[in-house]
Amino acid sequence: MALALTLAVSGCGPAAIPDGIQDPYEAQNRRVHAENTSLDQVLIKPLSGGYGGSTPRPLRQGISHFADNVDTPRMVVNAILQGRGEDAIHNTFRFILNSTIGLAGLFDPATSIGLERRSTDFGETLHVWGVKEGNYVELPVLGPSTERDSVGKVVDSFLNPLGYVLPSPEKYVTTVSGGLSKIGDRYTYGSTVDSILYDSADSYAQARILYLQNRRHDLLRFGTEGASGKECRDDPDACEPDYYDPYEDQ
Repeated sequence: MALALTLAVSGCGPAAIPDGIQDPYEAQNRRVHAENTSLDQVLIKPLSGGYGGSTPRPLRQGISHFADNVDTPRMVVNAILQGRGEDAIHNTFRFILNSTIGLAGLFDPATSIGLERRSTDFGETLHVWGVKEGNYVELPVLGPSTERDSVGKVVDSFLNPLGYVLPSPEKYVTTVSGGLSKIGDRYTYGSTVDSILYDSADSYAQARILYLQNRRHDLLRFGTEGASGKECRDDPDACEPDYYDPYEDQ
């Protein structure tokens, strides 16, 4: 499938980064956002508090390192699909080093020698292939996204080679460790998340603008053409899109 998609879009460059916010599904998105907020309040926040409060920080860090490490092969595949051979090699060496010297990824010696994590996903791959961002959507449990990134999340769930080479039940280790890592992140960044979800006048609009700003800024590294028509690889700041969100001042 990946090869067929690559051939289909081989003549395309990265998609332009749009200005503004396209949210025609706002009514439905707000309902999902309210459900996600309720889920956080009754389950995720208390669970993260219990996990973070009872698990020593070094152990939580080890689990997060492990989750990042077993997720690295997926990033290698995406880097290859994006035509970024250097990043694919970089992440491969990082995976090998952390899987051996780092004791299956519980420790992160790769970062200490300059092999930092170069994160990517299939949503970025679609962007590199020229697929447009699409409309903003909020997904159940997963939160803010776009139509393009929603497709990327689905494909990413099948893209890690470890899921096909590890036997059962070991192959589910990526899912379990990733879930624990996310719960740990909710504990670590709890005050920031709480300020958005519970202290904002309009938490939906706040989450939407923060997601789009951060996501679009990350995509500038691909040499993307901004909405202004400028080439962004050499001067990303000049290509920062303008945003207008009618709810951001509420």
